[in-house]
Amino acid sequence: MKSENQKSNISHKVVEIRRVCKVGKGGKTLSFRALVVVGNQRGIVGIGIGKAGEVLNAIKKGQYKAIQNRIQIPITRTKTIPHRSEACFGAAHVMLRPAAPGSGVIAGGAGRAVLELAGIKNILAKQLRSKNKINNARATLLALNNLQFITTTAKLRGLSLERFTGRKLTQELLDTQRNDS
Repeated sequence: MKSENQKSNISHKVVEIRRVCKVGKGGKTLSFRALVVVGNQRGIVGIGIGKAGEVLNAIKKGQYKAIQNRIQIPITRTKTIPHRSEACFGAAHVMLRPAAPGSGVIAGGAGRAVLELAGIKNILAKQLRSKNKINNARATLLALNNLQFITTTAKLRGLSLERFTGRKLTQELLDTQRNDS
């Protein structure tokens, strides 16, 4: 379980609240569905969906599920992703590309909320084929989950970090890479 200090620096954003209806033999039952994204803006992000009879309860449930489904992603020093990534979830297809410093988050919809709460400041993102916010958020999370840390890639190739990057690495960078993986 995470400590209280780690939970306190997590922020959340409600992407969508929708009224849903279940038809039973007693009539229609109204409830609310909330899509919530949580993140600490330093490489940890998650999404969750909550359903309840009231809006606040649906948001709380979605926030709880998002905290349970968090992932950690690699972020470079320029606050972008290390390499290009694509992912599909359902009919939604998302493409992510690293961007130059100062570009900002060029994305729309649910993907923008996921990327901002992950702490990415410079990225190009495109949502293709679907306008469904839930599927786009999940596809964005899958694309971020496909990203690899530099230490993992170096280990897979059997190279040292200095040889892999072609430059002398500082101890501070090595410590952050070890903590990330």
